[in-house]
Amino acid sequence: MTVLEVLQSTAAYFKKRGIENPRLNAEHLLADALGRTRMELYLEFERTLDETELAPLRDLVRRRGEGEPLQHLLGSVEFCGHVFLCDNRALVPRPETEQLVEIVESKIENRKSTILDVGTGSGVIALSLAKKFPEAHIFAVDVSEDALALAGENAIRLGLSGRVQFRKGDLLENLDERFDLIVGNLPYIATRDRHALSREVLHDPGVALFAGPRGDELVGKLIEQSRMRLRPGGMLALEIGVGQGEALLSALAEKNYRDICSKNDYSGMTRFLFARYG
Repeated sequence: MTVLEVLQSTAAYFKKRGIENPRLNAEHLLADALGRTRMELYLEFERTLDETELAPLRDLVRRRGEGEPLQHLLGSVEFCGHVFLCDNRALVPRPETEQLVEIVESKIENRKSTILDVGTGSGVIALSLAKKFPEAHIFAVDVSEDALALAGENAIRLGLSGRVQFRKGDLLENLDERFDLIVGNLPYIATRDRHALSREVLHDPGVALFAGPRGDELVGKLIEQSRMRLRPGGMLALEIGVGQGEALLSALAEKNYRDICSKNDYSGMTRFLFARYG
């Protein structure tokens, strides 16, 4: 089969299996199997592939058809212009979180700020901010040792080893420092909504997805705890689940935060909350 025929047949298979963007998935997997870029595939459409080239692709196609995330199969994901290692030790970074980082970057006035990323996962928020603000003092915390190991590998990959202090802990329990900015992309899915999640999302670790019966429990705890860890006038930035905005905005007001505001994601959903304390 030629490169083009393999792409067409793979895309058709993915479409039958309910995979979103089937042709794009096929291109990524074939390019990875052949050690090419997607653009290079377009220059080789008529080239015939032999069995040694097709064999590794078959396993990737089977696993993707069963719902394994493309990012896990490729072993990496692009986030805020950088390539991060990605596997089942942490949540696959979402486009909404890229938007959160972009908004946070626009709000940082002091380039030497002390910043904390809570629930760092693979480290994408902390490390993206470390790239953007080389003079900042950045900390990152996660309850999962596996996630912290992955974040550490990403720090090395990006040449940021030592730039971010990674700590194991449940929210802010093991921290004594005070911060100019605390940013949190915590689990915000209600346990009762497990049935509504896609096959791909369910490959992420449960500790990175589910917060409790309502879904906003961990964010609520972070709102409470951050008051003691923010410097006067420091900012709390949160990514939240759909439908959680009203209750969490009320929680911020009840805890005497100020300059409280929300922002929508690209789909028009209330996804981000910002507030200052002291």
